[in-house]
Amino acid sequence: MGESYRYDVEILHLLVSPAHAYFGRARDGAADVPTSDADVAEVVAGKGIVGDRFFGKAAHMDAAVTLFAVESLEAIAAELGAAPFNPLLTRRNVVLRGAQLPPLLGQDFRLESGGSSVSLFGGRHAQPCAWMNQMLAPGAHPAMRGRGGIRCRAVSGGLLHRGPAVLVSPVPLDPSKAGEASVLRPSRLP
Repeated sequence: MGESYRYDVEILHLLVSPAHAYFGRARDGAADVPTSDADVAEVVAGKGIVGDRFFGKAAHMDAAVTLFAVESLEAIAAELGAAPFNPLLTRRNVVLRGAQLPPLLGQDFRLESGGSSVSLFGGRHAQPCAWMNQMLAPGAHPAMRGRGGIRCRAVSGGLLHRGPAVLVSPVPLDPSKAGEASVLRPSRLP
């Protein structure tokens, strides 16, 4: 990975769901799909998270693991004048605190937690779906655009553990901008 920068983050949630919950019309309600807010999730290189709906699906292998900064959700709730949202309703696999995600697009990076390390490639933005207006609050769908997290390819396998973690990035990040949609230009830190 060349020069790297290490940032203390926290893995708040690890969502593993065997099926989609948001399909059809939102007014009909979400599907009753069992989900797990796991303490540990197994990641397999090239396939994603074991037991998740995107695991090993050819159409999703380059974007099988979704990451989300909880700070985005907190800012959106404040902007909409809503009570705090349940991060699991966004259906993102890994919910982090303290991570600035947009600069990781197009980059290989690592998450180290619980003595294990998982390498990911930041593939593209995780665009929100219209269901967010129903599941979170009216206006949540447009408010999440550009800050709905990122979709990643699993480059190496390993375990992700809920709790303290380290984000190892090839580009400098500004943890004070966690959850923001802005993208930093890579530069050397002093």
